Amino acid sequence: MQRTAPGKLAAAVVTVLAVTAVPTATATTTATAAPSTSAVTASDSFYTYDGSKPLASYAPGDVLKTRTLKYHVLGIPTPVQATQLLFRTVDAQGRPSAGVTSIVRSPNGDGSKAVSYQSFYDSLNPEDSPSRAIAGDVSLGGLIANGESLLLVPLLLSGYNVVIPDTEGQNANFAAGPEYGTNTLDSIRAASRSPETGLNSATRFGMAGYSGGAIATHWAAVLAPDYAPDVNKRLVGYAEGGLLVKPSHNLKYIGGSSIWAGVAPMAVIGAARAYDIDFTPYLNDYGQQVFKKLKYGSIVNALGQYPGLTWKKMVKPQYSDPNSVAPFVEAVNKLNLGTAATPTVPGYIAQGNGGVFEGTLSNLPGIGRGDGVMVAGDVRSLARQYCDKGDAAVKYQQFDALSHVGAAVPWAPVALGWLNDRFAGKAAPSDCGRIPAGNSLAPEVPTTGS
Repeated sequence: MQRTAPGKLAAAVVTVLAVTAVPTATATTTATAAPSTSAVTASDSFYTYDGSKPLASYAPGDVLKTRTLKYHVLGIPTPVQATQLLFRTVDAQGRPSAGVTSIVRSPNGDGSKAVSYQSFYDSLNPEDSPSRAIAGDVSLGGLIANGESLLLVPLLLSGYNVVIPDTEGQNANFAAGPEYGTNTLDSIRAASRSPETGLNSATRFGMAGYSGGAIATHWAAVLAPDYAPDVNKRLVGYAEGGLLVKPSHNLKYIGGSSIWAGVAPMAVIGAARAYDIDFTPYLNDYGQQVFKKLKYGSIVNALGQYPGLTWKKMVKPQYSDPNSVAPFVEAVNKLNLGTAATPTVPGYIAQGNGGVFEGTLSNLPGIGRGDGVMVAGDVRSLARQYCDKGDAAVKYQQFDALSHVGAAVPWAPVALGWLNDRFAGKAAPSDCGRIPAGNSLAPEVPTTGS
């Protein structure tokens, strides 16, 4: 039987990942955070806006450049074609910027429906983005985006065109949720305006993402009613899992862990980059070493490589309380979903609650359990908040025995089924009234350093 293009993509992904599985595992244990030197991106002018008109003169979502190329997996081209767009968007501070997105058309559908899939590439290096992996770049941090290609196949075979934005922007502002959201929404606008994609202003969209992809998915749903009402009216809903809600809680939750502790400085670096904050005055010598090493790091440079790391180990003694650092408080409050707007479209939110408890990663007062990196009580509170404030249905599913990575396995097929039902016009299920209580999502309050 002849394979479809997505079938060939799936076969290519499986083959390439199987061939590279052992070298990849070895490389990860010795990862160092450094910019990729791949010729694909180092000299790739596609990512730079070089037009004669000021970037600000374009509307958000306007297409600036277009190219069509082979979809690559670990640098190996597949039979699948991808269209890539450079488009106008805004950064976390509302300043004009240029974003990139990739569109893969389904062989089983038309231009009436699409899914915006937000990657969990989680990196401070722009060269680890999904578009660069699709274009053929190979980097250690980009392995995640390559592996995620398998998740696109079920969507394509179900008749959905798939849009894959570089959610973190071209500076890779890791964990800067609002910027993730605007990049995602303007990516949908751009994909709908480009004649090469087959999509248009009537195309209905669903959004999906896990972990870092959930950050982008959720902020897009939150910002859409005001920032992109033209997109919001075409959204059927969002499906996500492993969501970051209140970063100040996550800092305490993962502090001291053997696996996830290194993600904390990554998030601080990303927020600092997004909001032009200089954290250097607050860091001790060791903290400065960590920040320097992770400046262009990805999740593979952080996981398991900073066991026992805590905030106190990185800062000067007078700043041992994170809330004594005013820029930190300012940043985490901007990234707190609990104080953001309420989505007006239905959502499916999944969350693991079986994370390993070690060090300060435990049942902390006021924080509670989680999946090892994300705090379940924060996610429950957010879902309950939407039930109280909004009119859109919320389905909440908690996997009490599963960790962050483990919960992604049951989430994926449920998310696809949930999206299928929304596109089919079925009423969205609601767990409102059955979601257990969670944590306070109130903003952090600055304190005076001692």
